[in-house]
Amino acid sequence: MYLVVFTAELSEPDHKYFALAEKLRRLAFDEYGCLEFQAINKGCTEIAISSWVSLEDIQRWKQDPGHQSAQRLATRWYKSWKVTITEVVREYEN
Repeated sequence: MYLVVFTAELSEPDHKYFALAEKLRRLAFDEYGCLEFQAINKGCTEIAISSWVSLEDIQRWKQDPGHQSAQRLATRWYKSWKVTITEVVREYEN
């Protein structure tokens, strides 16, 4: 399993931002095999963590035309952003 950690400094998110984010989340689950998605917004910081079965699924998601279109709009809502992709070596639960 792989995790994509998206960290951003938000400028002015509006209702269009949140509607687009929800649409893209549904697309990631329905078309690209996203297993789980969690996002936290606090002040101007957003951290979103999604889990995926494979790097290929992540790459296909990155190349989705709707996702790429949203990335071009990102400067409207983000001052800065960073993506980290990591492989899960071990996971524990209680």
